[in-house]
Amino acid sequence: MTEDEHRQVIDELDEMIRDARTLMDRFEAGGMDEAMAGDYQQLLDLHARAVGDQNAHTMAMLAADQ
Repeated sequence: MTEDEHRQVIDELDEMIRDARTLMDRFEAGGMDEAMAGDYQQLLDLHARAVGDQNAHTMAMLAADQ
């Protein structure tokens, strides 16, 4: 991937991470994290994957610069 492609993916993942965090906050505020524990866990998993993928793209982009 080119640096621009990595940056685009990183930016899109950043948006996904922010959206997931917002939804997690809403789940927690409404007690849905306990009432819908399975769905909340899926949301946590999605957030963790997005953060991991973003980190991987950042590291790949930095490695390509060297």
